[in-house]
Amino acid sequence: MEEQEKLLSELSGELNRILEFWSTYTIDQQHGGFAGEVDNDGKMVPKADKGLVLNARILWSFSAAFNFTRDEKWLNPAHRAFNYLLNHFYDKENGGFYWTVDYQGNVVNDRKQVYGQGFAIYAFSEYFKATGKKAAKDHAVELFDLLDKYSYDPEHGGYLEALSANWSRMDDVRLSLKDANLPKSMNTHLHVLEPFSNLYRIWPEEKLRERMKSLVRVFIDRILDKKSGHFHLFFDEDWTVRSNMISYGHDIEGTWLINEAASLIEDPELIKEARSRTTEMANVLLNEGMAPDNSVYYEKDLEQNELHKERHWWVQAEALVGLLDACENTSDEQYLEGFLKIWRYIRHHVIDHEKGEWFGIIEDDGTPRPGEPKAGFWKCPYHNTRALIESIQRIRKLLGRPNSHSDA
Repeated sequence: MEEQEKLLSELSGELNRILEFWSTYTIDQQHGGFAGEVDNDGKMVPKADKGLVLNARILWSFSAAFNFTRDEKWLNPAHRAFNYLLNHFYDKENGGFYWTVDYQGNVVNDRKQVYGQGFAIYAFSEYFKATGKKAAKDHAVELFDLLDKYSYDPEHGGYLEALSANWSRMDDVRLSLKDANLPKSMNTHLHVLEPFSNLYRIWPEEKLRERMKSLVRVFIDRILDKKSGHFHLFFDEDWTVRSNMISYGHDIEGTWLINEAASLIEDPELIKEARSRTTEMANVLLNEGMAPDNSVYYEKDLEQNELHKERHWWVQAEALVGLLDACENTSDEQYLEGFLKIWRYIRHHVIDHEKGEWFGIIEDDGTPRPGEPKAGFWKCPYHNTRALIESIQRIRKLLGRPNSHSDA
């Protein structure tokens, strides 16, 4: 029992330190909102662009922190993020949210990346739970309707990757320069399923439930390679596979998000099938994705048979939740053991105990890669804050203790 209390104390202490870092070092007092980038030392990078994903994830993180701890000090950053998104990212003419603004809040990239719209839904739903503000729920529902109207594929299922400012088709739909320019991706679908689940908690409409169910089926029937236990990453519109990479972090993140959605849908057969498939995926992660130092590798290029051995902060965070989820679903303690090993790795190599937050990338020898930002377009407070909140809640559940706010 003493070890379990120590673990809960470690997790909750780190959650508080991450939130303190973001509320101390990332608020842009000069231009409003939050800094577009903060370097490894906690210094703002001048004139860095501000991304939709970063700002939506900040809104989600502080809203979730308040919902978990009931500590009102996390509400002010949440209010700040909510107002900045509406004042600078919201497209008042066409609906939806722009992809990028500059450091002063002027639109730089007006495309409607579906991945980004998903995070806006995720954030507004969480903020509504924190504040009860009708505008937050209204924006989340409006975004669901816009995605259903313009991005949903009624013929093949799933959602198109990106659209222009006025929601028309466009040639270059890539999420980032490292991604394939193809109409559908695993990553975007994962981050559409995730916000739909959060929206369903505050807006349990049948149409939303149907879309969630269809997305779970898309993952099981189209995105998951049942032979290997890995997700395919990119696809044509008809779901023809167009990738030859493994992403260990997305695999394990997907396991618990699929189970979360299936549980909310409350279809017993779907829950059973989802848990069976995701348990197989968790086994594959333990057998293939774990490094000798008990961390999780980043990717594997199947075409080149090349393992990308760097350790990304978010991959370790998602592995915590995915393995605890597998433990809950199977009562098999090997997953809890895997969780504990990864948490020890995070404590020793990923957390920056001197300057706060987590190092973005850790090299194979256990040292942080220099020059990686602490906050940026993709380096956000959502993976690690969520992993810590989920871990505390799930460990308490495994211990048979009701969740309260006392651990946070």
